[in-house]
Parts: sequence; structure tokens; C-alpha cells
Amino acid sequence: MRTDPGDPYQLEDADIKDPPSSFFQRLRYLGPGFILSASVVGSGELIATTALGARAGFVTLWVILVSCLVKIALQLEFGRQSVIRGTTVMNLMNELPGPRFGRNRSSWSLWSWLFLWLFKPLQLGGIIGGVAIILNMAMPFLGIPAWTLITALVVITIMLFGYYPVVENISLVFMLLFVLFTLAALIMVQSTGFAITWKDIGTGLSFSLPHGSVGFALAAFGLTGVGGDEIMSYNYWCLEKGYARYAGRYDGSEAWKKRAGGWIRIMYLDAFLSMIVYTLVTAAFFLLGASILYQRGEIPEGYRMIETLSRIYTDSVGPAAKNIFLIGSFVVLFSTLFAALAIRTRVFSDLFGVLRWTDFRDMRKRLRTRRIIAVVFPLLWTIAFLVIKLPVMMVTIGGIATFLMLFIVVVAGLCFRYGSKPTILSPGPAYDAALILSCLAIISVGIYGTVRLF
Repeated sequence: MRTDPGDPYQLEDADIKDPPSSFFQRLRYLGPGFILSASVVGSGELIATTALGARAGFVTLWVILVSCLVKIALQLEFGRQSVIRGTTVMNLMNELPGPRFGRNRSSWSLWSWLFLWLFKPLQLGGIIGGVAIILNMAMPFLGIPAWTLITALVVITIMLFGYYPVVENISLVFMLLFVLFTLAALIMVQSTGFAITWKDIGTGLSFSLPHGSVGFALAAFGLTGVGGDEIMSYNYWCLEKGYARYAGRYDGSEAWKKRAGGWIRIMYLDAFLSMIVYTLVTAAFFLLGASILYQRGEIPEGYRMIETLSRIYTDSVGPAAKNIFLIGSFVVLFSTLFAALAIRTRVFSDLFGVLRWTDFRDMRKRLRTRRIIAVVFPLLWTIAFLVIKLPVMMVTIGGIATFLMLFIVVVAGLCFRYGSKPTILSPGPAYDAALILSCLAIISVGIYGTVRLF
């Protein structure tokens, strides 16, 4: 067996390993879901979710719960393909049927995805601005622009050495911290005048959508749970964790099917545990926003976003809790910033490889491309925030773009499952029903939101 980590995107016989049989042994091989949880909780949960609760109250709770629950099947399909095919998502997307453009005749899905990503610097600019605002509140001797630049430099420095174990370990710490902070605030609010009742919960499950909250609801649906970009990113984290390398290259043998099936089941466990985490945290943030900010009539906007959001802690615990909130919100936003940059270095280097702008298969060239991206992207986010200075609006625009990405993901997921190789480790009717339901739910929310918007 290989002792050095090697290239995580190359399948070698030396890396083949049988999956563990016991539950506790399987826990050692979890990890991609930790990174996914760290990446989705910042912009979606702390900003978009609380902003939606502040604007609409409890009535839109169903949007948050549906968003978290229905996308898991698509995430599983992208993870399943990483084990079966052992290749990156951009290569898989390039195989989709339909029009092809450019010198290399690349798939429409790649160009559509790249176009929507033009709006994503706004979302990450809003997040890096949120981190800068927190640091300015804690240490006001430097202005927000200076803290924004410092935050960008710190993220760049970490990511230049952002190999998979580093990303996974930091994400796990962040995930544990923001779960503890958020659930503690939700428990403590029950002892205040903003206590949440079962009647409030029932109102949130009425499946109605106030007209003025439609845009924020679509953004929250795109950002909460796993968005289109997180679903696609799961492929890379599964590959780098080693699921595909441990299973080995597909050879049609019974030994491969048994081995790959075992690693896919571990991937399922990883995905479901991460779903439980981000669903709990998302619902908690929404309920805090709906119970406190909505009743107070306070909408988080501009540089006062963090000050307004801190009400969910100070009004549930007391003024002394403001520092706790600042620490918790820093953890949440910085974790998203860190994990988002980590996956962008991988996705874009892969995309550039498929478009033949670089050679993704060459590990040295791939790492060089990733490091360039790790420097350029945070600087773009910094410029976006310093020019626009409206973090909530920026995150909302990015959230709508993320929501639109879900339609590309739906097409891809269906093609992966029912396309040219549907019989390789066919998962069964329950899985298929969940996948179809997931796709229909995303399409239905999109149609319903569009009708309500106009």
C-alpha cells in the first residue's frame, strides 16, 4: 500500500483499500461533509437566513427546511459519481448532452455555470466584509477597509498551504464551534420575551410566501443547506478524502462492486450527518431572526449588519452576550470564507483544465493554478465589498445566482443517474424516488417563486 498521499485525482492500484465494516471505524473516514457544513453556514445561515426571518417572520420557515432537506439526494448523486467514475465534476459536466461552444467545443453547462459565477464575488465580498465589520467592532483602532484587506491576506496565507487535511481539520473545529454558539442562543432566547412557541412553528409550516420576501426567500433557498456550488464541490472533497482511490478503477468485477459499494455507504453516512448539522444550525438562525429581529422591526443592512444581527444574542442573553456573538459570528463567517476559497481553487483549476487553459492532470501545474486563484479571488472579494459596502444585498444577489445554479445541477444529476452508465451500482427505487423528489422540489420552488415575484 502507498505510504505517501500521492495525487488525490489519480487512481492507482496501490491505493486500493477495503472499506471498514464497523460503525466506529467508518467515522474515521468522514470529512467531506465537515467542509461542506463549514462552507454553507456563513452566508446562508448567519446573513441570508436571519435577513429572511427579519423581513418575513416565521411564515417562511418552510423555505428553510425544504431547502436543507430536498437537496441531499442530488449531493449524494454527485458523491456517488465521484466513487464510480473517479473523475472530477467538470469532466462529468462536460459529458452532458446539449449544445457545445468554444474552440474546444465545451458543454453548455460549463459556460452557464461560469456565467453565474460572475455574480459570486458579490456573495463572498459580503462575507469578507462581515468579517471585517466584526473585527472593527472588537478592535476599532483599524477601520473596516483595513480589516477587510487583513482578512483577505490571512485567508490567502492559509490557503496557500490548503491541502485536504488542513481544510478538513479547520472545518471540523469551525463546525463544532458554530453549532455550540447557535444552539446555546436558541435555548437562551426561550427565557426572554421573544420565546418561540409551537404556534410560531405552525405558522412557518403553512407554505405561504409574502410577496415582499420572495427575492430573499429564493436567495435563502439557494444559499441554505447545500447550494448548487456546494453540491458540485462535494465531488472534489470525496475525491481528495480518497473514496474513489480506495475503491479503485472500475473493472466490472464483483470485488470492485463490493468495495465501491462499501465506500459509497460511508459517503452516505458523511452526507447525512452533515445534513443534520446544517439543518439544525440553519433552522436555529432563522428562528432567532424571526423571533427577535422581526418583532423589533430591524433589518440587517450595510455596515450595521453585524450590530443588528447581534440582537439575536443580546436580546436573548443580555448585553454581555454581544462579545459571545462577535466570536460566534466571526467563526461562522470566517469558516465560510475559508471553505469557499478552498473549493474555488479546486473548481476553477478543474474548469480551466477542461477548457484546456491549463493541465489539471499535471499535479505541479494544478497546484500552481490553485495558488494563483487563492490570491486573486480574495482580492476580487475585497474590491467588491469596498466598492458596494452592502453585505446583505451582496450575499442576496450571490444567493439568487446560487439558486439558478441548482437548475444546472438538477439536469446534471438526472443525466448522471439515468444517462449512459445507469446500471453501475444502481442504488435502488428508494434512492431514485428521493432523487426525483429532490429535482421536482427545486423546480417547483423556482416556478412558485418566479410567479410570486412577478
